[in-house]
Amino acid sequence: MKIKNILLLTAMFLFILGTSVKAQDLISVNDLNKAIMKKSVVVIDARSSAKFKADAHIKSAVNVGYKELQQTAPIKGVLISTAEIAKMLGTAGVDGKKPVVVYDEGSGKYAGRVYWILKYMGVSDVKILDGNIKAWKAARKPITKNPTMVKKTSFAPAVNASILATMADVKKGGIQLIDARAAAEFNGSDGKSKGHIPGAKNIEFKQVLNADGTMKSATDLSATFAGIDKSKPVVLYCETSVRAGIIYIALTSVLNYSNVKVYDGAYNEWISDQSNKIVK
Repeated sequence: MKIKNILLLTAMFLFILGTSVKAQDLISVNDLNKAIMKKSVVVIDARSSAKFKADAHIKSAVNVGYKELQQTAPIKGVLISTAEIAKMLGTAGVDGKKPVVVYDEGSGKYAGRVYWILKYMGVSDVKILDGNIKAWKAARKPITKNPTMVKKTSFAPAVNASILATMADVKKGGIQLIDARAAAEFNGSDGKSKGHIPGAKNIEFKQVLNADGTMKSATDLSATFAGIDKSKPVVLYCETSVRAGIIYIALTSVLNYSNVKVYDGAYNEWISDQSNKIVK
């Protein structure tokens, strides 16, 4: 009887282990709180500067807003230069050497965008707060509206071009293309979009998150991406690729896909070239 109980408990443990999120680039509220108390981490609020100033933020967090990291013209959403990004990071006290944790208001898309940008800029130790500030508030951890005193530093980029896809890469083909937008945008029925890039599969970014904004289990994510071959390159995009970042972390950090890129120019750049086809 005792042996049966042990076997049952072992089976239950293995089941829980297999279905829970095991991601090196997600961090829990409690673990982040411990890291903040030890002053061993830089916490980045990825919301726009206006939102950061207006709303409460995690105590000690600095603001590196996703909006300030991208252009408004000629192609809305494309990254500003690496030199400009490096300057912004240094001004915010980010040197790229200390571990970084990113969060947003709860949608995951802004944190995902800044997470991917930091990875692109060569920051090796970056994590997203699982559940973002909603989880932090639910756990009654310290928040404030007071600005964080920042000690400016310098940031030396070590650009990782292997995670960035260009329009030329998309045109070349041989990739699995995922459109992270809503279905109405993908099929061109919402009035704001004419459709999608030929060959793309629609997996909205919200499909990787639970209702509370935390990342779904590896089992659930495996089902969502069942048609996406791990052995072949994957390229993600949306309108401006803001929504692509959270899918990037789901694939690379939870499901261990090794060849995933973000098409930074995204839908906006694609339709700027009239020779490019759009399908519904």
